[in-house]
Amino acid sequence: MMNFQLLDAAATGQQGSMMGLLLPMILMFAVLYFFMIRPQKKREKETQKMRSSLEVGDEIITIGGIVGIVASMREDTLVIETGSDRSKIRVARWAVQQNLTAKEAAAPAEKEKK
Repeated sequence: MMNFQLLDAAATGQQGSMMGLLLPMILMFAVLYFFMIRPQKKREKETQKMRSSLEVGDEIITIGGIVGIVASMREDTLVIETGSDRSKIRVARWAVQQNLTAKEAAAPAEKEKK
């Protein structure tokens, strides 16, 4: 009878220690999700929205730092005009980092709100 009580106490102690190890792991994953994964997904979604809303005539900056104006668009590529001699470069749509036209249009609207 005494052996069963010892075994039962040992099993209860192991369950408590497993919960003690599992709870910090769950908390660490939750913190990681809310501080790293969720904001990254939000930025990716905004970038994808910006790239899909590009129009002919928008001034853009590519990931490589090339500044140009969108001359024509296809499914997954853009032709941009750069420089004063209006040279044309074809770039992939995923290579667009920033839409300067949309940023300039949003700046006066923010000033009016204040």
